[in-house]
Amino acid sequence: MVWVYAISSLEHNYIYVGTTINVVERLERHNKGREKTTKFYSPFELIFTEKHNSRIEARKREKYWKSGIGKEQLRIIRNKHS
Repeated sequence: MVWVYAISSLEHNYIYVGTTINVVERLERHNKGREKTTKFYSPFELIFTEKHNSRIEARKREKYWKSGIGKEQLRIIRNKHS
């Protein structure tokens, strides 16, 4: 299984979307500053996950969530958590 996930910075207006096989471990890496892309935006909270059977399928969905429409939907999800 491959997961598409979205995390939201608790201190900045920043949402990151990625793929992983272990969401908990990946979130921990983001929060410890071990990921170059998100290092300066930590700490994060997990706001969205989606499970897929293949990496190809997950990459297609990751691209969607990174698009303008996808990011707008993630902002709505994030704001419901707040």
